[in-house]
Amino acid sequence: MDYLLVMLGGAIGAGLRHGVNTHVPRLLGTGFPYATLTVNVLGSLVMGLFIGWLTRQTGGLPTGLRLFFATGILGGFTTFSAFSLDVSALWERGDTHLALIYVLASVVVSIVALFAGLALARAIS
Repeated sequence: MDYLLVMLGGAIGAGLRHGVNTHVPRLLGTGFPYATLTVNVLGSLVMGLFIGWLTRQTGGLPTGLRLFFATGILGGFTTFSAFSLDVSALWERGDTHLALIYVLASVVVSIVALFAGLALARAIS
């Protein structure tokens, strides 16, 4: 059942992202990745609001709600929100050094991996 909740939420999030990817460039142009910036910032804001609200609930909410919304919808919308939450968790527990290493490693290694994938695809074809 957990997988179904995540998949359903992911489909909704992916649809929302497609909507942003379609409409934001029409409004702001294509000279800058405004759509990606929009989903990253908006997804991170909503993740913060949701997790902040979730941690204040005393009645114990079902795990399914977190899986559907945070992992599913927000994960389908942007994984940057999960990245931002991870950085926040490291920072708030006092591991600022690890948080900074995580940010740098995630960004730099991901970009290097993308270029490596592009180079490999070009070499194969």
